[in-house]
Amino acid sequence: MAAPVFEEIDPVSDCDCPGCVHWRRVLPPSPAGRTAGHPAAHRALAVAAAASAALGAGHAVPALAVPHAPVPPVVPAGEEPDTPQGGTAPLHGLGGQAATPTGVVETPWTTRAEIIARARTWVAAQVPYSMDAYWSDGYRQDCSGFVSMAWNLPGNEWTGSLQQYGVRISKEELQPGDILLFHNPSDPRNGSHVVIFGGWTDHTRTSYLAYEQARPHTRRQITPYAYWNSSGRYVPYRYRGITAGSAGSQPDPGASPSAGAFPGAVYFGPGANNPYVTRLGRMLVARGGGRFYRLGPGPRWSDADRRATQAFQQAQGWRGAAADGLPGPLTWELLVTGQGRDIPAQAGGTPSSHGVPGYPGRALFRPGADNAYVTQLGRQLVKKGFGTYYRTGPGPRWSEADRRNVEAFQRAQGWRGGAADGYPGPETWRRLFS
Repeated sequence: MAAPVFEEIDPVSDCDCPGCVHWRRVLPPSPAGRTAGHPAAHRALAVAAAASAALGAGHAVPALAVPHAPVPPVVPAGEEPDTPQGGTAPLHGLGGQAATPTGVVETPWTTRAEIIARARTWVAAQVPYSMDAYWSDGYRQDCSGFVSMAWNLPGNEWTGSLQQYGVRISKEELQPGDILLFHNPSDPRNGSHVVIFGGWTDHTRTSYLAYEQARPHTRRQITPYAYWNSSGRYVPYRYRGITAGSAGSQPDPGASPSAGAFPGAVYFGPGANNPYVTRLGRMLVARGGGRFYRLGPGPRWSDADRRATQAFQQAQGWRGAAADGLPGPLTWELLVTGQGRDIPAQAGGTPSSHGVPGYPGRALFRPGADNAYVTQLGRQLVKKGFGTYYRTGPGPRWSEADRRNVEAFQRAQGWRGGAADGYPGPETWRRLFS
């Protein structure tokens, strides 16, 4: 049986139901004399007839063929994201040839860190947006293909099928790796969109870090909740295959910043003992937080970690719950990328709780540094009998003489190798001023 020919019908000018308003915008004028009837109903009948012909006898779609059937509210096309998408499809192999689908719906196990890490690979590569092209990993270069890739799905899904791989959650439950999905049944290919949630930007939860595939290429940017437009129609979902991960599936805590996705709040706070705490501490020390540590950062969470984190958050101008001393996605993002403001030096060398001047941080003792703490360090070295290499006396500009004097002091503690590199760390500072 031949499929019926589609016949577009001009909307009647005085009908303001959502369906007619939509088709009045997007349909071209039809031949003269075709002005009667209800456009939303005619369109539904045409879609139903085509579906019946494609499926064969006995597969009619009566729900779509009912005139004046309820139509969900439609947002004007001009306000939708310009992200047309393809449908479900298998991964594409070399040369663009479609791989053979397995026919099995799979939800491979993955971690939140791995989801964000995969999303970052497309951001770094600035993958161009296209609903017809496939990236080298086999995933389609549109918004739903991007999520399929980040979730490590066995094929390319679209906004009409992604929800079967997830569980609907509330806004309060959102965590990095979850998605915000808008599937518009009235215009599914052109009016739908999906983004990956990367974490809240602050305690107000009015904006978040979004990873998305949109024109002209994959991007990561702070986005108002739930999205720039059609905000009320985005639904949060969590991937069904999320796992806390094991030693073999977590990213290397010592990896480069580009691979440093926020591991999750569970890794920080009282009782935490893991490599991420060590990495956090080292990043905080590098940003001026060394004075909070007596023995240097380690894997067991301590009050020093909390105080250093809080000082960094306050340096960004955050207050209240946004500066609670526990790292969130944005705190971590600023630390691993080297962005944001450093922890300010402690004015006047105010003694810390353990009786010595607060360690101001490694950043103040390096080539090119010029500050009062270098002078303070030099004078204490001379006082302790380690000023041999000064020819003109300690001053505010860091010099090779400062480094060699610090190295001599460190070697006097019995340290060797990297522990005696001539650059004062928290323990060098503590022993020097104690």
